[in-house]
Amino acid sequence: MSQPQYLTGQREALQEFLSKYDIFLFDCDGVLWSGDHLFDGTVATLEFLRASGKRVVFVTNNSTKSRKDYCKKLEGMGIPATEEEVFGSSYSAAIYISRILPQRHPELKSKPKVFVIGESGIEQELDSENVPHIGGTDSSLRRLGINPEDYTKIAAGDPSVLDPEVGVVLTGLDFHFNYIKMCLAYHYIKRGAIFLATNIDSTLPSAGALFAGAGTMAAPLTMMLGGTEPVALGKPSQAMMDAIEGKFKFDRSRTCMVGDRANTDIKFGLEGKLGGTLGVLTGVGTKEEFTEGDTRPHFYVDRLSDLLAAKEA
Repeated sequence: MSQPQYLTGQREALQEFLSKYDIFLFDCDGVLWSGDHLFDGTVATLEFLRASGKRVVFVTNNSTKSRKDYCKKLEGMGIPATEEEVFGSSYSAAIYISRILPQRHPELKSKPKVFVIGESGIEQELDSENVPHIGGTDSSLRRLGINPEDYTKIAAGDPSVLDPEVGVVLTGLDFHFNYIKMCLAYHYIKRGAIFLATNIDSTLPSAGALFAGAGTMAAPLTMMLGGTEPVALGKPSQAMMDAIEGKFKFDRSRTCMVGDRANTDIKFGLEGKLGGTLGVLTGVGTKEEFTEGDTRPHFYVDRLSDLLAAKEA
């Protein structure tokens, strides 16, 4: 397995690197920012790339925000962006459920009702595709514990508790994940609902530390189901890559994926046969992972702003 090329401080190598690609797909958390902390030089680097004729697309696995929410966050940090430049795992899931799933599962309704474990970003994107849904931010499910009558009703398949129209369970990052949601999701799947996940990131980087990611919400269900994994629709799923390619009509050989995680971002680019992958060391991935791991980027830098060294004097 070849070693990735270290580009930090290598002006000529950086210039050669940039000349290879027309489109840059950017992960966000851990690359542009961590939590609400924008990394130094992020805005200047993106401006430099755009001024150099490069197209920028923000590809995020964070399912808690819709494309509109992400634009607000980007613009609030001084990064100009449009909804068309944002492609998130919630949007990817909504596209899959509304346009692909009915073709693969003709027994489902054209747009099956979805039981959501997640935040409003998922609900907004499902609404954008006119997909009916329950769960999610429903305040009645944001409670501690479970009552004896809940067990009885769920076990009996009581329609007042288990909606008979639910055909999909979609898990994402849920800041109010609890026991009752987990039990309902499990019983929907056992009754035949299709098990999907916006993404399966085990952790979420924020404030310089790691916290539970969307994959942590799916993991208990996988254990309850005897090892059955959800179909994941964020990085590194190639269903997401196909959707991005279909939307932006790019040449994969002239496209580079930029990310901080080897097992999601870099794997996404490698399996998608993109021309390049660039690892950055401001998030989850370490130098050892990028240089010695099983999934290695083509290039890596200490931080995204190192690309600014390619500027002409």
